[in-house]
Amino acid sequence: MSVLRSNTPPQPAHGAAANTPVYAPIGGTPWLRAAKRAADIAMAGSFFIFFGWAYALIWLGVLMTSGGPAIYMQPRYGKDGKVFRFLKFRSMVADADAVLARHLRENPGARREWDMYQKLEHDPRITRFGAFLRKYSIDEFPQFWNVLLGDMSMVGPRPCMFAQKELYGDYWDHYCAVRPGITGLWQISGRNEVSYRRRAAMDAEYVSTLSLTRDLVILLKTVSVVAGARGSR
Repeated sequence: MSVLRSNTPPQPAHGAAANTPVYAPIGGTPWLRAAKRAADIAMAGSFFIFFGWAYALIWLGVLMTSGGPAIYMQPRYGKDGKVFRFLKFRSMVADADAVLARHLRENPGARREWDMYQKLEHDPRITRFGAFLRKYSIDEFPQFWNVLLGDMSMVGPRPCMFAQKELYGDYWDHYCAVRPGITGLWQISGRNEVSYRRRAAMDAEYVSTLSLTRDLVILLKTVSVVAGARGSR
């Protein structure tokens, strides 16, 4: 498997969210964690059994439209704050870090947008085929491997980049209490239209009210959100 590694170094964590409610960290009972893990393995395994052919076609599509590598791999924080290799189909140019830094330096408006959402509506890093993949969240398919490996869950907080750790503030313990997910409250609540501060609060709420029933509801709502490409960038 060919991969593209990010060279962005870890950033120091400091600061805390002010004037926001603090939820009690809850990681779920041992039975709940075991049941959630079993469901993750069943769903991720089923994806490759039934849609492995689509995975292969998308891989070829990335290679044909923008060259290799087809898989982008970036270190991110997982459960208990441990770092794992986060996988996506590459939707950006090879020198994405340098392109972003230059764009933010030259465009104050983009800088403000990035600081608020950690996303850009008009992102100069994204390729044409990559824009299609991202619109329908197809670029996330390799994360089913992350689920099988035990790095991620089907539902949970989205994997946190090194530079985003400090944005969690008082909610960091909640993020670390569970495996990050392919989908979660953020995906069904506006996605990129929601500020990162609000996203961190949603993650804390999810961890504090963890249940398999709620996971099922989130998964079903995710299908609707992705099909309508709502909040995607």
